[in-house]
Amino acid sequence: MAKSLFNRKSATGEEMSFIDHLEALRWHIMRALLAVLLGAIVVFVYMDFFFDKVIMGPTRSNFITYRVLCAASHKLGLGNSMCLDDIKIDFISTEMSSQFMMSFTIAFVGGLVIAFPYVFWEFWRFVKPALTKKELKRTRGVIFWVSLLFFSGISFGYFLIAPYTVNFFAAYTLSPMIKNTFTFNDYLDNIISLVLGTGIVFQLPLVVFFLAKVGLLTADFLRQSRKFAVVIILVIAAVITPPDVVSQLIVTIPLWLLFEISISIAARVNKEQEKDQVPSEWS
Repeated sequence: MAKSLFNRKSATGEEMSFIDHLEALRWHIMRALLAVLLGAIVVFVYMDFFFDKVIMGPTRSNFITYRVLCAASHKLGLGNSMCLDDIKIDFISTEMSSQFMMSFTIAFVGGLVIAFPYVFWEFWRFVKPALTKKELKRTRGVIFWVSLLFFSGISFGYFLIAPYTVNFFAAYTLSPMIKNTFTFNDYLDNIISLVLGTGIVFQLPLVVFFLAKVGLLTADFLRQSRKFAVVIILVIAAVITPPDVVSQLIVTIPLWLLFEISISIAARVNKEQEKDQVPSEWS
């Protein structure tokens, strides 16, 4: 069992008070924010590149996802079934200061993504002293895995979920009488929510690991929920992708694998917990 976060010792070996813990936490937060600020400055300096190539990428027909999927469709003999139609999106800005403020939003989010490994490292440095030696051994490499899953989720959301979503909503019309004209602020909010949201969703295996460790989640429960999870994943894939099986599988398979990996992790944790309980039963 982990030690309390408020039952740690300082570098001199003395017990830290509640105020000392708050002071330590404050400096961890300050260093993390400084890393995000530095990343944001980098993004702001190269704003033209990040805006044109990164933010607006999914709205252009030459976006790498569209080109790769279309080329794969032809190689597989599927014709243009996986090719997304060219989309033309008209953006408007309805507030005088909106474009200026959105540049700061882009810079901050970009800085957060760039600095994420360091931000989590600062969080881990604060939590680490409260863990036992056994728990530290089991969580070895956690910074690497958290960062890997986060950037994998970011990539999945940006290169797959976002293009399909943008293409779907740009092409969808309730009536020919209604023209789709979006505010750029709405587009930016959706892109950020999709990409960061997918980065967080990809933390599912680690979340399952810790919930299983504290006894709030079991592999049996996840197995029983499998059919509901598969249905939800299929519905998401069906909504945001073109009406062909291959495109839907491209989105469905990674999410399904993520869920299955989570079940395996929970099963492993449950098995270790059962082994730890065996001596107490015979005592």
